[in-house]
Amino acid sequence: MEPVELRDLEVARRFVTEGLWLQRAVKPTAETVRPALEWAMEVAAGGHPLPPVGFVGDLGHIALGADAEHRGKESLPIPGWPAALARMYEDHVLGKLYADPMFERAGDALQNQKIYRDPKERTKALAYVVNQIQARAKLPGVLLPPAVIRGLLGANREEVLAAAWERLMRHGPSPLLIKLYEQLIAAGRRMTETLSAVNITALETRAALGEKAQEVGLEQIDQAMAMFLERLPGRAVPPASNRKEVPTRILDEDRYPVGGYTSIANKGSIESLLHSQLAYIEDDREEPDLFDVKYARDELFYYSRDENQFLRRRRAFVFALAPDLAAAQYKDAELPYQRIVMLLAAILAIREKMTKWLGKHSAADDSLQFEFLFVQDGEKKPLAEEAKWLELLLHERRDAAVIHVPDLRAVTDRLSRLSQHSQVHALMAATEPLGLYADHAVITELVVDGSTPRIAGADRFAGEDAFDVWQKTVLRVLELWI
Repeated sequence: MEPVELRDLEVARRFVTEGLWLQRAVKPTAETVRPALEWAMEVAAGGHPLPPVGFVGDLGHIALGADAEHRGKESLPIPGWPAALARMYEDHVLGKLYADPMFERAGDALQNQKIYRDPKERTKALAYVVNQIQARAKLPGVLLPPAVIRGLLGANREEVLAAAWERLMRHGPSPLLIKLYEQLIAAGRRMTETLSAVNITALETRAALGEKAQEVGLEQIDQAMAMFLERLPGRAVPPASNRKEVPTRILDEDRYPVGGYTSIANKGSIESLLHSQLAYIEDDREEPDLFDVKYARDELFYYSRDENQFLRRRRAFVFALAPDLAAAQYKDAELPYQRIVMLLAAILAIREKMTKWLGKHSAADDSLQFEFLFVQDGEKKPLAEEAKWLELLLHERRDAAVIHVPDLRAVTDRLSRLSQHSQVHALMAATEPLGLYADHAVITELVVDGSTPRIAGADRFAGEDAFDVWQKTVLRVLELWI
C-alpha cells in the first residue's frame, strides 16, 4: 500500500491522538502517552511512513518489557471500534510479536544498558525496529508533518487523551484508522519473521544508530546472500573432477580416542580390571591363591576400550580482496546491487554453505576457519567500509575473522603459515588476475571486471541473466573447495 499523505494538520492530529487509545499491550494512560509519541516522532522525523500510533506504542512497550507491568487485565473497549477487529489485531499482530524469537532478541538488545545507555539512542534504535518491520511486512502508514507530534509532546498528556476520547465518543474512529488496522492484520497473517538476522546484528552492534549508507549496505548484502542460498543446492555438491588436493599436517591434538569400554577381554592393564576379579584373592593362604593362578594363565577379565582413532580435518578458507575492487563500487543496470555488494554476498554464501556441508553437525565434521583479508593500498584502506560491514555481519562468528593486510605478499605469507596445520583454500578477488602462489595452498582467483565475474584461467559462464552467472560462479567455487 502506498503511504497516505495527511496535509491537514487537524486530520493528522486526530490520527495521532486516536491512535493513542488503540494501544493494547498496555492500558492507555497519561504515562504511556509520551513514550508512544516520542517513538512515533522518531519514525516521522526520519521521513518514513508512520504506522498507526497504537501499533508503534504496542511494539515499543513489548520490546522494552513495559507491557508486563502496565498491561491491563481486560482490554479497554473503544467507542465505535469493532470488537472483532481488536481481537484479530491482538491475535495476528501482537501475537506475532510475542511469539517471534527474532523480535525477542531485538527486545533484549534494546533493554541492554551496556548497548544503549542513553534513552535517546534507545528511541532511535526502536524507530529502526519499526521501520524494518514495516519494510519487511509492507505495513501501511501515513506521511504527516512531524510538527503535529512535536506539538502534542508539549501539551498536557491527560488533556490530549481526554480530547481524543471525546472525539471518539462523538464521531467514532476515523475510517482511515480502521482501514490501516485491517491492512495491518492482513500483513501480520502473511509475515513469517518480523526481523532478519542482519537487523538483530545492527541492534546488537549499534549499527542501527549509524549512517543510512551502512544500514542500506547491510540490508542489500543480506538480501543478495539470501538470493544466492535460495538457488544453491541444499546438499553438498560433488567435487570437481580436476580439483587440486593439498597435503595437510595432522597434529597430535587432531587425534583422540573415541568411545568408552566396548567389551571384556582377558588382557589389559590393572586399571581396567573388573572389580569382580578381586574375589579370587585369598589372604589366609601362603601359596599362590586363585587370583595369582588366573593372572598367570591370562584368565582374569579386563574392560577393553575402543582404541580407534578419530581424524578431524583442519580446513582454512581465506577470502582476500584486492584494493582495486574499489572500482567495483558500481551499480550495473543488469544487477540488483553494486558489484562489491554482490561479491560480499557471494563469499558469505560460500561460507554459509561450507559451514553447513563440512562444519559441526555435518557428516564431515571438519574443524573450519574462515578469514577475510582486505589488502591495503599503502596506508589507504579503499575497502574500509566494506570490511566494517563484514565485521558487523560476522561479529558473533568465532570461526571467522576480518583482517587488514598491508600488501599481497602478506596474503601469501599468511596462506603459507595456515598451510602448516590446515588444508587451505583461498579465493583472491580482484579486477584482474594476479597470479598469486603459496606453498601447500590452493588459490582460486575471481576476476570482477564487469557486471559478471569469472574464474581466472576459465571462460566466463553463460547464464540467463547477470545474477545467474554470479550464482554459477559461486557454485563452481564450492565444487573446487568441497
